[in-house]
Amino acid sequence: MRRRQFLNLLGGAASFPVGALAQQAAIPVVGIVSGGSANTSARFVTAFRKGLAETGYVENQNVTVEYHWLEGLQEALPALMTDLVRRQVAVIATPTFTPAALAAKAATATIPIVFAVSESPVRLGLVASLARPGGNATGFNILNQEVTTKRLRLLHDLIPKAVRIGLLVNPANVSITEVMIRDVKEGAAAFQLQIQMLDATTVEEIDAAFASFARERPDALLVAPDSFFTSCRSQFAALTAREKIPASYAVRELVEAGGLMSYGSDLADAFRQVGSYTGQILKGKKAAELPVVQSTKFQLVINLKTAQQLDIEVPAPMLATADDVIE
Repeated sequence: MRRRQFLNLLGGAASFPVGALAQQAAIPVVGIVSGGSANTSARFVTAFRKGLAETGYVENQNVTVEYHWLEGLQEALPALMTDLVRRQVAVIATPTFTPAALAAKAATATIPIVFAVSESPVRLGLVASLARPGGNATGFNILNQEVTTKRLRLLHDLIPKAVRIGLLVNPANVSITEVMIRDVKEGAAAFQLQIQMLDATTVEEIDAAFASFARERPDALLVAPDSFFTSCRSQFAALTAREKIPASYAVRELVEAGGLMSYGSDLADAFRQVGSYTGQILKGKKAAELPVVQSTKFQLVINLKTAQQLDIEVPAPMLATADDVIE
């Protein structure tokens, strides 16, 4: 199954209609590379198109957009980036998928790259500085890692009796995982929490992580920000409901699917920002001259129905400060 996905991914890129490109040589091609799934990304695509429209670009009219949904299949990245560079696409966009941003940066020093990452793009080596990127990459810093301690505090406030917290990370996302583990351990010490590490890079491994609860059950679950995890939100909703375990996420999509709570940046806004910067670059601006935009708005989303199913009473002050309450 995984091999078929890989071949289909490359086949889709390689079979892009060359004749159509020849006939419409003046129309730029943008390659979007995401770790998520096409089936769960409609809101993100709409947001990206909105960003493009802000700069006067409309898909299939004056710009062609190729969507590459990897569904966690990161081993496809080198070949995919090689193909995009070979065909000299106008822009490579990697919204909310750090491995793709790093792969694009490794593949080309000339084609503009527009990213949205949750770690420091300077530390990742994507840009020289936030104000002056200085190379062929720029974009949006989601800052999910910077709010990890607050996510822990909110989880502690909501479930004060919770002592053992499961932390689910995707080890394939090396940079996110390293920072997440560090920040969670620091925050856990402040709240006297015990951290139980859980890894998953595939759908099957997510199932296995939840199966392990029969042996060592955490009181609550903290899920690291990861585009593949976001695409698996229905799976998370089903598993947390089955195990009756409260779970905290970085993005609202998982709460809308049935998760308990989330705190973090709005991914749809990140896609919009990436779309806007992509359009500006298509108009002639240089990535080196476009400063990296940082998140300024963070959302607390609570699923009250899920809280009731888990027999959790959400404190009134938390409900009052929530940006959205799903009933």
